[in-house]
Amino acid sequence: MISLIAIVMTVVTVGFYGTSGARLKQGSTRVAGAIRIAYSHSTAVSKAVRLVFDFEKGTIAMEEAQDRHLLRRDSTGGADPANEAESQAIAAADAASMRAPKSGFTSVNLREYHRVKNNDEEADDSDPDVPLPNGIQFWQVDIDHQEEPIRSGRAYLYFFPGGQTENGTIQLRISNADEEDKTGFISVTVSPLTGKTNIRAGRVEAFKPRDETEASEREDPGR
Repeated sequence: MISLIAIVMTVVTVGFYGTSGARLKQGSTRVAGAIRIAYSHSTAVSKAVRLVFDFEKGTIAMEEAQDRHLLRRDSTGGADPANEAESQAIAAADAASMRAPKSGFTSVNLREYHRVKNNDEEADDSDPDVPLPNGIQFWQVDIDHQEEPIRSGRAYLYFFPGGQTENGTIQLRISNADEEDKTGFISVTVSPLTGKTNIRAGRVEAFKPRDETEASEREDPGR
């Protein structure tokens, strides 16, 4: 009898983690999809755009600046870049030093672009925000403009016309997963030069360039 109970418990446990693991991966693809959409949307509308990662609600929202502008920090002293390599280095340095625009932001229906269909137990499909799957939550969001990683409240990832965003990593976890259990976490990294995302198992720390050269040479922070 004891052996039978042990077998049944093992099957239930494996089934639970299998389902949760699938939802964890689904959550990471929703984050990656939102990043691709925001990256393209910013250029399409010639406005600054940001993704809002809401820890309490477990949702991803997209907002765009009310004013048409490109936030840029001059790192050249006013001189034009001498070549394409220097131009890329400047763009990377600008992306690494961006701060939140002061312009007001308005909501954009991310679900309309993302085309996410919820499971039956998830939020209403009329909600403009994209939810994480049930049982999945944001663990940590580490973006260039933040001095410290965010683990509560809201975190923001900014995108600018012309194809600029920020280095960053969005970490997700299965609810109540132990911090040392890598199978309970997944990370989505972002490349500032291309907006490319990379999904990796476990808790991947954000790449922080030490200078302009390192930022331009390291295109994919997830490698």
